Amino acid sequence: MKKIIFTAVCTLLAFSSAQARELKSVGITVGSLGNPYFVAMVDGAKAEALHINPAAKFISVSADYDLNKQFTQIDNFISSGVDLILVNAVDPVAIAPAIAKARKAGIVVVGVDVMVQGANATVQTDNVEAGRIVCQYISEKLGGKGNVIIQNGTQTSAVLDRVNGCKSVFAQAPDIKILSDNQDAKGSREGGYSVMQGDLTRFAKVDAVFAINDPQAIGADLAAKQLKRKGIIIASVDGAPDIETALKSDTQIQASASQSPWGQAQQAVTMGNDLLNGKSLERTTVLLQPSLVTRANVMEYKGWQADH
Repeated sequence: MKKIIFTAVCTLLAFSSAQARELKSVGITVGSLGNPYFVAMVDGAKAEALHINPAAKFISVSADYDLNKQFTQIDNFISSGVDLILVNAVDPVAIAPAIAKARKAGIVVVGVDVMVQGANATVQTDNVEAGRIVCQYISEKLGGKGNVIIQNGTQTSAVLDRVNGCKSVFAQAPDIKILSDNQDAKGSREGGYSVMQGDLTRFAKVDAVFAINDPQAIGADLAAKQLKRKGIIIASVDGAPDIETALKSDTQIQASASQSPWGQAQQAVTMGNDLLNGKSLERTTVLLQPSLVTRANVMEYKGWQADH
Protein backbone atom coordinates (compact mmCIF):
# COMPACT_ATOMS: atom_id res chain seq x y z
CA MET A 1 0.00 0.00 0.00
CA LYS A 2 2.81 2.39 0.94
CA LYS A 3 4.53 1.53 -2.34
CA ILE A 4 1.37 2.38 -4.30
CA ILE A 5 0.97 5.73 -2.51
CA PHE A 6 4.66 6.55 -3.04
CA THR A 7 4.39 5.69 -6.74
CA ALA A 8 1.25 7.83 -7.10
CA VAL A 9 2.92 10.81 -5.42
CA CYS A 10 5.99 10.49 -7.63
CA THR A 11 3.78 10.32 -10.73
CA LEU A 12 1.88 13.44 -9.62
CA LEU A 13 5.10 15.34 -8.97
CA ALA A 14 6.51 14.30 -12.33
CA PHE A 15 3.29 15.44 -14.05
CA SER A 16 3.38 18.80 -12.24
CA SER A 17 7.04 19.23 -13.13
CA ALA A 18 6.28 18.49 -16.78
CA GLN A 19 3.46 21.03 -16.77
CA ALA A 20 5.47 23.84 -15.15
CA ARG A 21 8.26 25.49 -17.13
CA GLU A 22 10.87 27.97 -16.04
CA LEU A 23 10.93 31.23 -17.99
CA LYS A 24 14.35 30.98 -19.59
CA SER A 25 13.97 33.01 -22.77
CA VAL A 26 11.65 35.79 -23.98
CA GLY A 27 11.34 37.38 -27.41
CA ILE A 28 9.45 40.58 -28.18
CA THR A 29 8.71 42.13 -31.57
CA VAL A 30 7.26 45.66 -31.71
CA GLY A 31 6.09 48.08 -34.39
CA SER A 32 9.11 50.37 -34.32
CA LEU A 33 11.92 50.95 -31.85
CA GLY A 34 12.18 54.42 -33.34
CA ASN A 35 9.12 55.24 -31.20
CA PRO A 36 9.90 55.88 -27.50
CA TYR A 37 6.62 54.19 -26.61
CA PHE A 38 7.90 50.84 -27.84
CA VAL A 39 11.29 51.38 -26.23
CA ALA A 40 9.50 51.76 -22.88
CA MET A 41 7.46 48.63 -23.67
CA VAL A 42 10.61 46.60 -24.33
CA ASP A 43 12.23 47.92 -21.15
CA GLY A 44 9.17 46.94 -19.10
CA ALA A 45 9.13 43.42 -20.55
CA LYS A 46 12.83 42.95 -19.91
CA ALA A 47 12.58 44.20 -16.33
CA GLU A 48 9.76 41.77 -15.52
CA ALA A 49 11.44 38.83 -17.26
CA LEU A 50 14.65 39.40 -15.28
CA HIS A 51 12.61 39.86 -12.10
CA ILE A 52 11.10 36.41 -12.63
CA ASN A 53 14.42 34.84 -13.64
CA PRO A 54 17.62 36.94 -13.43
CA ALA A 55 19.27 34.48 -15.83
CA ALA A 56 16.56 34.75 -18.50
CA LYS A 57 17.64 35.51 -22.04
CA PHE A 58 15.83 38.49 -23.57
CA ILE A 59 15.59 39.33 -27.29
CA SER A 60 13.92 42.49 -28.62
CA VAL A 61 13.45 43.37 -32.29
CA SER A 62 11.79 46.11 -34.34
CA ALA A 63 9.42 45.07 -37.12
CA ASP A 64 9.44 48.61 -38.55
CA TYR A 65 5.77 48.10 -39.49
CA ASP A 66 6.81 45.43 -42.01
CA LEU A 67 4.62 42.31 -41.85
CA ASN A 68 7.09 40.06 -43.67
CA LYS A 69 9.86 41.19 -41.35
CA GLN A 70 7.71 40.35 -38.33
CA PHE A 71 7.00 36.87 -39.75
CA THR A 72 10.75 36.31 -40.01
CA GLN A 73 11.33 37.58 -36.49
CA ILE A 74 8.77 35.15 -35.05
CA ASP A 75 10.36 32.31 -37.05
CA ASN A 76 13.71 33.28 -35.52
CA PHE A 77 12.19 33.24 -32.03
CA ILE A 78 10.84 29.75 -32.69
CA SER A 79 14.24 28.56 -33.94
CA SER A 80 15.88 30.07 -30.85
CA GLY A 81 13.56 28.04 -28.63
CA VAL A 82 12.13 30.92 -26.62
CA ASP A 83 9.50 30.13 -23.99
CA LEU A 84 7.45 33.30 -24.42
CA ILE A 85 6.83 35.66 -27.33
CA LEU A 86 5.32 39.12 -26.89
CA VAL A 87 3.87 40.50 -30.13
CA ASN A 88 2.93 44.04 -30.99
CA ALA A 89 1.47 42.96 -34.32
CA VAL A 90 1.92 44.99 -37.49
CA ASP A 91 -1.25 43.29 -38.76
CA PRO A 92 -3.07 41.40 -35.98
CA VAL A 93 -5.00 39.18 -38.41
CA ALA A 94 -2.38 38.52 -41.11
CA ILE A 95 0.19 37.52 -38.47
CA ALA A 96 -2.06 34.64 -37.32
CA PRO A 97 -0.17 31.84 -39.18
CA ALA A 98 3.07 32.84 -37.42
CA ILE A 99 1.27 32.85 -34.07
CA ALA A 100 -0.18 29.40 -34.76
CA LYS A 101 3.28 28.08 -35.68
CA ALA A 102 4.75 29.43 -32.43
CA ARG A 103 1.99 27.92 -30.32
CA LYS A 104 2.34 24.57 -32.11
CA ALA A 105 6.00 24.67 -31.05
CA GLY A 106 4.85 24.95 -27.43
CA ILE A 107 5.59 28.67 -27.08
CA VAL A 108 3.24 30.96 -25.16
CA VAL A 109 2.27 34.07 -27.17
CA VAL A 110 0.89 37.26 -25.62
CA GLY A 111 -0.22 40.28 -27.65
CA VAL A 112 0.74 43.72 -26.34
CA ASP A 113 -0.90 47.04 -27.26
CA VAL A 114 -3.00 45.38 -29.98
CA MET A 115 -5.28 42.35 -30.22
CA VAL A 116 -3.43 39.48 -31.87
CA GLN A 117 -5.43 36.70 -33.53
CA GLY A 118 -4.56 33.32 -32.07
CA ALA A 119 -2.50 34.59 -29.12
CA ASN A 120 -2.89 33.00 -25.68
CA ALA A 121 -3.69 36.41 -24.17
CA THR A 122 -3.60 40.16 -24.84
CA VAL A 123 -2.78 43.22 -22.73
CA GLN A 124 -3.57 46.64 -24.12
CA THR A 125 -4.95 50.08 -23.42
CA ASP A 126 -8.68 50.57 -23.87
CA ASN A 127 -8.00 52.40 -27.12
CA VAL A 128 -11.63 53.19 -27.87
CA GLU A 129 -11.77 55.06 -24.58
CA ALA A 130 -8.44 56.78 -25.32
CA GLY A 131 -9.77 58.15 -28.60
CA ARG A 132 -13.06 59.07 -26.98
CA ILE A 133 -11.67 61.12 -24.10
CA VAL A 134 -9.26 63.03 -26.33
CA CYS A 135 -11.92 63.94 -28.88
CA GLN A 136 -14.39 64.78 -26.13
CA TYR A 137 -11.79 67.29 -24.93
CA ILE A 138 -11.44 68.68 -28.47
CA SER A 139 -15.20 68.92 -28.90
CA GLU A 140 -15.62 70.78 -25.62
CA LYS A 141 -12.77 73.18 -26.42
CA LEU A 142 -14.38 73.94 -29.78
CA GLY A 143 -17.81 74.36 -28.25
CA GLY A 144 -19.08 71.57 -30.50
CA LYS A 145 -18.30 73.48 -33.70
CA GLY A 146 -15.33 73.56 -36.06
CA ASN A 147 -13.17 71.90 -38.71
CA VAL A 148 -11.14 68.94 -37.49
CA ILE A 149 -8.61 66.51 -38.90
CA ILE A 150 -8.15 62.95 -37.70
CA GLN A 151 -4.54 62.15 -38.48
CA ASN A 152 -4.61 58.40 -38.98
CA GLY A 153 -1.82 55.82 -38.77
CA THR A 154 -0.83 52.23 -39.53
CA GLN A 155 -4.06 50.21 -39.38
CA THR A 156 -3.48 48.15 -36.25
CA SER A 157 -6.39 47.38 -33.93
CA ALA A 158 -5.11 50.04 -31.51
CA VAL A 159 -5.24 52.76 -34.18
CA LEU A 160 -8.61 51.63 -35.52
CA ASP A 161 -10.05 51.67 -32.00
CA ARG A 162 -8.71 55.15 -31.25
CA VAL A 163 -10.17 56.55 -34.45
CA ASN A 164 -13.51 54.85 -33.81
CA GLY A 165 -13.60 56.21 -30.27
CA CYS A 166 -12.87 59.69 -31.59
CA LYS A 167 -15.48 59.52 -34.33
CA SER A 168 -18.13 58.38 -31.84
CA VAL A 169 -17.73 61.75 -30.11
CA PHE A 170 -17.67 63.89 -33.25
CA ALA A 171 -20.77 62.05 -34.53
CA GLN A 172 -22.68 63.61 -31.62
CA ALA A 173 -21.66 67.12 -32.67
CA PRO A 174 -23.26 67.90 -36.07
CA ASP A 175 -21.40 71.21 -36.31
CA ILE A 176 -18.01 69.52 -36.20
CA LYS A 177 -16.79 68.76 -39.72
CA ILE A 178 -14.10 66.12 -40.27
CA LEU A 179 -11.96 67.44 -43.12
CA SER A 180 -9.74 64.38 -43.40
CA ASP A 181 -9.48 61.02 -41.62
CA ASN A 182 -7.62 58.70 -44.01
CA GLN A 183 -4.05 60.01 -44.14
CA ASP A 184 -1.51 57.55 -42.71
CA ALA A 185 1.20 59.41 -40.81
CA LYS A 186 2.84 56.06 -39.95
CA GLY A 187 3.01 56.69 -36.21
CA SER A 188 6.10 58.90 -36.55
CA ARG A 189 7.09 62.52 -36.02
CA GLU A 190 8.19 62.74 -39.65
CA GLY A 191 4.88 61.30 -40.83
CA GLY A 192 2.90 63.69 -38.65
CA TYR A 193 4.90 66.63 -40.02
CA SER A 194 4.44 65.57 -43.66
CA VAL A 195 0.71 64.84 -43.39
CA MET A 196 0.07 68.06 -41.47
CA GLN A 197 1.92 70.10 -44.08
CA GLY A 198 -0.29 68.61 -46.78
CA ASP A 199 -3.49 69.16 -44.81
CA LEU A 200 -2.68 72.76 -43.95
CA THR A 201 -1.94 73.42 -47.61
CA ARG A 202 -5.28 71.86 -48.64
CA PHE A 203 -7.49 73.39 -45.97
CA ALA A 204 -7.69 77.11 -45.24
CA LYS A 205 -9.32 76.66 -41.83
CA VAL A 206 -8.33 73.92 -39.42
CA ASP A 207 -9.49 74.21 -35.81
CA ALA A 208 -8.22 70.95 -34.32
CA VAL A 209 -6.21 67.81 -35.04
CA PHE A 210 -6.54 64.42 -33.38
CA ALA A 211 -3.30 62.50 -33.94
CA ILE A 212 -3.32 58.78 -33.18
CA ASN A 213 -0.10 59.03 -31.17
CA ASP A 214 2.25 61.58 -29.61
CA PRO A 215 5.05 61.49 -32.21
CA GLN A 216 2.53 62.40 -34.92
CA ALA A 217 1.17 65.22 -32.75
CA ILE A 218 4.66 66.66 -32.27
CA GLY A 219 5.27 66.49 -36.03
CA ALA A 220 1.91 68.16 -36.70
CA ASP A 221 2.77 70.97 -34.29
CA LEU A 222 6.12 71.53 -36.01
CA ALA A 223 4.39 71.76 -39.40
CA ALA A 224 1.85 74.28 -38.10
CA LYS A 225 4.65 76.36 -36.61
CA GLN A 226 6.62 76.33 -39.86
CA LEU A 227 3.57 77.36 -41.88
CA LYS A 228 2.69 80.01 -39.26
CA ARG A 229 -0.77 78.52 -38.69
CA LYS A 230 -2.07 79.30 -35.22
CA GLY A 231 -5.20 78.64 -33.18
CA ILE A 232 -5.17 74.86 -33.78
CA ILE A 233 -5.92 72.44 -30.94
CA ILE A 234 -3.66 69.40 -31.29
CA ALA A 235 -4.29 66.34 -29.12
CA SER A 236 -3.18 62.72 -29.22
CA VAL A 237 -2.64 59.42 -27.39
CA ASP A 238 0.36 58.11 -25.39
CA GLY A 239 1.26 60.51 -22.55
CA ALA A 240 4.91 60.20 -23.59
CA PRO A 241 7.79 62.17 -22.03
CA ASP A 242 8.03 64.35 -25.17
CA ILE A 243 4.37 65.29 -24.89
CA GLU A 244 4.85 66.25 -21.25
CA THR A 245 7.49 68.73 -22.41
CA ALA A 246 5.21 69.99 -25.19
CA LEU A 247 2.34 70.54 -22.75
CA LYS A 248 4.62 72.64 -20.56
CA SER A 249 5.99 74.78 -23.39
CA ASP A 250 4.92 77.07 -26.23
CA THR A 251 3.22 74.59 -28.57
CA GLN A 252 -0.31 74.06 -29.86
CA ILE A 253 -0.47 70.60 -28.29
CA GLN A 254 -3.20 70.66 -25.65
CA ALA A 255 -3.83 67.10 -24.46
CA SER A 256 -2.89 63.42 -24.65
CA ALA A 257 -4.53 60.25 -23.36
CA SER A 258 -1.87 58.54 -21.28
CA GLN A 259 -0.89 54.91 -21.70
CA SER A 260 1.44 52.63 -19.79
CA PRO A 261 3.73 50.79 -22.20
CA TRP A 262 5.92 49.60 -19.33
CA GLY A 263 2.89 48.38 -17.36
CA GLN A 264 1.38 46.62 -20.38
CA ALA A 265 4.59 44.72 -21.04
CA GLN A 266 5.09 43.82 -17.39
CA GLN A 267 1.61 42.38 -17.15
CA ALA A 268 2.07 40.52 -20.45
CA VAL A 269 5.22 38.80 -19.15
CA THR A 270 3.51 37.95 -15.85
CA MET A 271 0.54 36.42 -17.68
CA GLY A 272 2.84 34.52 -20.01
CA ASN A 273 4.81 33.13 -17.09
CA ASP A 274 1.59 32.07 -15.37
CA LEU A 275 0.53 30.19 -18.49
CA LEU A 276 3.94 28.51 -18.69
CA ASN A 277 3.38 27.29 -15.15
CA GLY A 278 -0.02 25.82 -15.94
CA LYS A 279 -2.05 28.53 -14.23
CA SER A 280 -5.43 29.62 -15.54
CA LEU A 281 -5.91 33.31 -16.28
CA GLU A 282 -8.90 35.17 -14.85
CA ARG A 283 -9.08 37.08 -18.12
CA THR A 284 -7.27 36.45 -21.38
CA THR A 285 -7.79 40.07 -22.48
CA VAL A 286 -6.79 42.88 -20.14
CA LEU A 287 -7.73 46.48 -20.98
CA LEU A 288 -5.86 49.21 -19.09
CA GLN A 289 -7.75 52.48 -18.66
CA PRO A 290 -6.22 55.69 -20.08
CA SER A 291 -6.36 59.09 -18.41
CA LEU A 292 -6.36 62.52 -20.01
CA VAL A 293 -3.27 64.70 -19.55
CA THR A 294 -3.74 68.40 -20.33
CA ARG A 295 -1.96 71.68 -19.75
CA ALA A 296 -4.12 72.05 -16.66
CA ASN A 297 -2.96 68.85 -14.94
CA VAL A 298 0.40 67.99 -16.53
CA MET A 299 2.33 69.15 -13.45
CA GLU A 300 0.63 66.39 -11.43
CA TYR A 301 1.10 63.74 -14.13
CA LYS A 302 3.55 61.05 -13.00
CA GLY A 303 4.32 59.89 -16.54
CA TRP A 304 5.63 56.58 -17.74
CA GLN A 305 8.25 56.48 -14.98
CA ALA A 306 5.44 55.97 -12.44
CA ASP A 307 5.41 52.29 -13.43
CA HIS A 308 8.98 51.59 -12.32
